Amino acid sequence: MQIDETLVKKAVQTIQMLSVDAVEKANSGHPGTPMALAHIAFEIWTRHLRYDPTAPHWPDRDRFVLSAGHASMLLYSLIHLAGFDLPLDELKHFRQLCSRTPGHPEVHITPGVEMTTGPLGQGISTAVGLAAGIKMMAARFNTKAPVATARVFGIASDGDIMEGISSEASSLAGHLGLDNLIFFYDDNNITIDGKASLSFSEDVGKRYEAYGWFVQHIDGHDHAQIREALDRAVAELSRPSLIVAKTIIARDAPNKANTSKAHGEPLGAKEIELTKKAIGWPLEPTFFVPDEVRALFAERAEEGKKAREAWNEIVRALEQGDPETGALYRRMTTRELPENLFEELCKAAPRKTGATRALAGTIEQRAAALVPSLVGGSADLNPSTKTYIEGAGAVQKGDFGGRNIHFGIREHAMGAFVNGLALAESFIPFGSTFLVFSDYMRPAIRMAALSRLHAIFIFTHDSIFLGEDGPTHQPIEHLWALRLIPNVDVVRPADGLECAAAWTHALTRNNGPTLMALSRQNLPDLPRPEGFDPKVMLRGAYVLSDSAVQPPTVILMATGSEVSLALEAKKLLEASGDRVRVVSVPCLEVFLRQDQAYRESVLPVGSLRVSIEAGVTTPWRAIVGEKGLTIGHDDFGSSAPDKDLAKHFGFVPEVVAEKVRSMKRS
Repeated sequence: MQIDETLVKKAVQTIQMLSVDAVEKANSGHPGTPMALAHIAFEIWTRHLRYDPTAPHWPDRDRFVLSAGHASMLLYSLIHLAGFDLPLDELKHFRQLCSRTPGHPEVHITPGVEMTTGPLGQGISTAVGLAAGIKMMAARFNTKAPVATARVFGIASDGDIMEGISSEASSLAGHLGLDNLIFFYDDNNITIDGKASLSFSEDVGKRYEAYGWFVQHIDGHDHAQIREALDRAVAELSRPSLIVAKTIIARDAPNKANTSKAHGEPLGAKEIELTKKAIGWPLEPTFFVPDEVRALFAERAEEGKKAREAWNEIVRALEQGDPETGALYRRMTTRELPENLFEELCKAAPRKTGATRALAGTIEQRAAALVPSLVGGSADLNPSTKTYIEGAGAVQKGDFGGRNIHFGIREHAMGAFVNGLALAESFIPFGSTFLVFSDYMRPAIRMAALSRLHAIFIFTHDSIFLGEDGPTHQPIEHLWALRLIPNVDVVRPADGLECAAAWTHALTRNNGPTLMALSRQNLPDLPRPEGFDPKVMLRGAYVLSDSAVQPPTVILMATGSEVSLALEAKKLLEASGDRVRVVSVPCLEVFLRQDQAYRESVLPVGSLRVSIEAGVTTPWRAIVGEKGLTIGHDDFGSSAPDKDLAKHFGFVPEVVAEKVRSMKRS
């Protein structure tokens, strides 16, 4: 697509001024970075990026990731001009309540936005997983038909590059040789505090060369240099690309160019007037889009539509010529699940004593056989987390056909990578490590929840009972720290059958992340009443063992390894005359979403409610009530075998029963 240079200039100015006008109208935002990056973004969107605004989720579209999410008006201006369903009125309501132009891009709100970005470093790091997902689909199908050929283009800021998560993810990207990943680094030497050189002096290009990236250096305002660099990056077939682009923030603003003031506040009416006069742009109307610029982007959109139609023909030919492969492709792009998934996983559940990490690992093998979209790995802990998919091979440079991903000791990057795989829209991904290291992953988990991603995070060694490694590895507050993130489901199963329910929930829940908390120590297979319906486990909490006489006077609610403890305490309490119900709570979030009638049938009013969980107790107060009892642990653990810890910290039936009796006496 050849474009007259005069029209190029006009289109770039349109992008710049739409961004400036929107920030000014909102009296909030970041105008300088969109002004600086409009040249680069224009070249990406009009010469390389394949998209069809009439089909925003076309599987083989290229992706554009604005990791510098504070420059969101740059992206919204492009999306509007490209013809996506983002009317000009939405730009005029930038950062306003219920608009589709929030302060930072959000994937579930704005058509054309491929990824929720905002916390710096998350965008470029998540893009690594997205690019890997595309390569993994290519390895599975492109020998039969070129159905997965997309590239990931993006722009990162100084802040993105400074954040530690991007270092982990970029190292992994270079190791894997993700040649479909092309990022510009906006090297403008400006941060909120002033010059970036106040705190940042490393040679970013050399660092990325050490990671194994193809690095180029350009003037980010010189269109010839931008085009040449993009062409070379697209042609590079063995490495990801970083194009270090020197730019001037708020370029063309007479008084605020190259200043930190242009980073996070509107230019102001006077400066906007001076800027528009300097570039020959009409002062009125605001939000002005020349017809010839609209026509340019419409022509590009039409090219994208034709590319999608050609891809549709390729898929149809694959389905007709190789129905088995075509069906598998459809299964993966829809992330199809078998209707009898729960029943099959229950059959696979070991009904024996075992650590839930091992029991869940056995079930995972059956899940992987039933769900080809299931992929994942660990942060160098597969022998401990038991998450390796047997016989499925590893994802490696030059061979992306495996299902196991070795993240190395990079928990931050693993969280973002899993999110990227979910955004690739063909995989149900998981990452695994110890629960205590969820601290490293919490920002990515929060982004998964905010983005409503179908992602799974598996955390083992879920309590002080992991034992000898001691308090540095023993999670105390972590279950509740994760439960408190909106739209996160935390499942802590108590035996093999509950592990089957946990995997079923994780695979079927597609509007947010599911987390599993699994034990290192062995747990008994729980006895269940005659006629027990396993489906009740999917309701988040259920009556595991009831009082022979109703109503119960005491309800012991427990999760994971403490459920068997509750059953033993029930025997002691009943021996002294109490009527005791034991409720297993594998997933509190699911239970709280049930209808009131079910919740009250499990936790009837009038009974003493007791929570038992080897972790912080305060949040349980909302469940047990002011007159209830919380049994847990509100301090750090200690280094010792698990049975010694149980006695020392009071997680034994006799102590639990006595605490209940004392509560009733008080």
